[in-house]
Amino acid sequence: MKKTIAVGLLISAVALGGCTSKGEGSSGTLTVYVGFQEDHAVAAIDQFTEDTGIEVNMVRMSAGEILAKVRAERSNPQADIWYGGPADTFVAAQKDGLLTPYKSPEAEVIPAQYKDEEGYWTGVYVGVIGFATNQKFLEENGLEPPTSWDDFLDPAYTDQLVMAHPSSSGTAYTALYSMLQVKGGDDPGFDYLSELHPQIQQYTTSGSAPGRMVGLNEVGAGILFAHDILKYQKEGFDDIVLSFPEEGTGFEIGAVAIIDGAPNEELAQQFIDWAAAPSAQEIGSRTDNFQNLTHPDANEPDEAVELEDIHLLNSDPFEAGERRQEIIDRFENDIIK
Repeated sequence: MKKTIAVGLLISAVALGGCTSKGEGSSGTLTVYVGFQEDHAVAAIDQFTEDTGIEVNMVRMSAGEILAKVRAERSNPQADIWYGGPADTFVAAQKDGLLTPYKSPEAEVIPAQYKDEEGYWTGVYVGVIGFATNQKFLEENGLEPPTSWDDFLDPAYTDQLVMAHPSSSGTAYTALYSMLQVKGGDDPGFDYLSELHPQIQQYTTSGSAPGRMVGLNEVGAGILFAHDILKYQKEGFDDIVLSFPEEGTGFEIGAVAIIDGAPNEELAQQFIDWAAAPSAQEIGSRTDNFQNLTHPDANEPDEAVELEDIHLLNSDPFEAGERRQEIIDRFENDIIK
């Protein structure tokens, strides 16, 4: 069976300076690495410039790609802000001395579990790992939507399951870490991954790409964040079914942080203040991005999942971040051979 593994560093840059409508505030230009989906990223950066008068050069990448780029640039930082992506990648960066702490007054009311106590990163949304399956695939194989991680071991899913590669995708690493937790540790978790591997048709670079593949009837199922699945449903992919594993699933705390050595640290602090506030957190719903939000005064999208209805694992972004490279190395050595 042929497998495709796409883990290259793919970068698309969008310059958003020169907006004609600008709010009053500081002048200058920030460089921001963004882990949101493209439409959400553009809307957020455009709104920031309008609100503050600060122009932005934006580079959109997956979280794992941002971490790799920040590491590569540590001796000569090229960006000021890292905006979006799971907190465990921020913890890994913090461990390497790549972030500068800043406690925003706007973040004081954000619950402690959604931010670093020293201010190295601030959580601005929550995303839950879910299962996307194609309704036609389910009907053709006499299956119900999966409600267990073990459901994907059914022979019907052989070469019909897609997930991203954890070295490039924060989504995939969150899913991988969830599997280890559900199975009770590294060894049983990697035993499960060994069984799951033959079911995987492709490891994509992008964490959200599996959802589109399911919607286009290219594969039977995908593992990705629920808010991305909801987005594809909203876009008209009516055959996508969303479900969750009853034994538990993991989640991300999507964060924002200042990169150590940022060329424009004062402007970067203004960005953190802006991003932590309710109005910035609510921008996603305007572009059909349906994450749960961390600020208690922010209005969550009506389409967002009800967290209390899902069995969430006790995911620890600090442990996940500290062990990130170790776990990914074992995945590549033991599973991707």
